[in-house]
Amino acid sequence: MDKQMKVLIVGGGGREHAIAVSMKKSRRVDKLYCVPGNAGIAQIAECEPSIGVMEFDKIIAYAKEKKVDLVFVAPDDPLVGGLVDALEAEGFRVFGPRANAAILEGSKAFSKDLMKKYHIPTAAYETFDDPDQALAYLETAKMPIVLKADGLALGKGVLICNTLEEAKAGVREIMLDKHFGSAGNRMVIEEFMTGREVSVLSFVDGKTIKPMTSAQDHKRAKDGDQGLNTGGMGNFSPSPFYTEEVDAFCKKYIYQPTVDAMAAEGREFKGVIFFGLMLTPDGPRVLEYNARFGDPEAQVVLCRMKNDIMDVIDACIDGTLDQVDLQFEDNAAVCVVLASDGYPVSYQKGFEIKGLEHFEGKEDYYCFHAGSKFDDKGRIVTNGGRVLGVTAKGATLKEARAKAYEATEWVTFDNKYMRHDIGKAIDEA
Repeated sequence: MDKQMKVLIVGGGGREHAIAVSMKKSRRVDKLYCVPGNAGIAQIAECEPSIGVMEFDKIIAYAKEKKVDLVFVAPDDPLVGGLVDALEAEGFRVFGPRANAAILEGSKAFSKDLMKKYHIPTAAYETFDDPDQALAYLETAKMPIVLKADGLALGKGVLICNTLEEAKAGVREIMLDKHFGSAGNRMVIEEFMTGREVSVLSFVDGKTIKPMTSAQDHKRAKDGDQGLNTGGMGNFSPSPFYTEEVDAFCKKYIYQPTVDAMAAEGREFKGVIFFGLMLTPDGPRVLEYNARFGDPEAQVVLCRMKNDIMDVIDACIDGTLDQVDLQFEDNAAVCVVLASDGYPVSYQKGFEIKGLEHFEGKEDYYCFHAGSKFDDKGRIVTNGGRVLGVTAKGATLKEARAKAYEATEWVTFDNKYMRHDIGKAIDEA
């Protein structure tokens, strides 16, 4: 069973670096490849930066050339676009949902309709293809209200509008100005829910679901949850607000019903379902589904997983997840994202990153690369809005937080920016 495997990871961000680190620890992985990868992943895997995640033919050719035993498709776009299907058609063993299941993330309208049909608790909503109808609906709607582009928008296609004027401007931004491109051809308008947001990632094999440890994200760019929504400025795990009662409710009314609903619709889901939850005064509600590991959730969850990741991946593909005892360390992890100043709007790239050597050989400290590359002089430079995910483990959330912020001082680059209050909610728990 323990034959040494060659594994190809598709993706090039912090999530993929966290996955690669987990795979590197596996007793069963002999060789790691990654397309396109980044400068951090390149230290533990052979990367091919010239291949993009949507270049399916090139990915298939590369997988054949390297004779890989497994392909792990990590990002949303290729999952929704059908890369898993394309690889399977060529005879590859693949981890990730097929396109007909990845629609759970690919279409907000689909996922909302699924929840309504199968009585999975979520916010009340309406779906619109016509901007004039959406604007007319807003005239009678209660504020604040939430507008969501139907398709994939890099985690940014959600607007929270406090007034009717803001909401009307939001409809124009999404549906008329196409601020999020074709993702805004359809739009979901839903009621605004209040409460704590919690993320729960889960492994799924089509029928069995095994939730991982909980996490909590910080989406806004600036301290105090101010500024624009980003892909995530930091994260901590576990969430002190995700209690045993909440877990029991979600397992019964949200997690298993979602897996069963997808199976009933002929859309067997194998891979990772990310549940974005709102803990409202009336109980947990689903904010959104993702069809993959979150970023930076993967950074704080995978480093706490006790299992060999390859055993869990095999069980998901083979439908034997019920036989896996999924276990996590009894500790905590905090990830602070070091970003390029100006993210998520405009920012400069290409600055040398210094101090990465401080992480080498250190227990409980990780520096996951999200936006980095090698320049023509062989130096590691910034290559994105989110550059690094500095992550630390500790016995408690407070200890992990202190260690993570300590480690943010070890690395420097021009225009380095971060939030200083990641995990501050810990003090309120």
